[in-house]
Amino acid sequence: MVEEHPPHYNEPVAQATGQAPADFQAPADFVVAIGLLEILVCPVAKTVLEYDRERRELISRAARLAYPIRDGVPIMLPEEARVLDPI
Repeated sequence: MVEEHPPHYNEPVAQATGQAPADFQAPADFVVAIGLLEILVCPVAKTVLEYDRERRELISRAARLAYPIRDGVPIMLPEEARVLDPI
């Protein structure tokens, strides 16, 4: 099965560096792999995460944090997370 990438995706650069080029943008309909979402937990609260497709974030309701997803990679660092508004 051949994987399709956006036209500006530079596969040799991604393979050589282990990451996508700086200008790589995940498609608007990029979805976090279900298997990944099942094993990731909030590093602060140690609870399950919800995927916010519109904002491309993983949400921890328990810690009230939203972890960004950049270039398809969840950034699970509390200092990079957005604090959620109080309910």
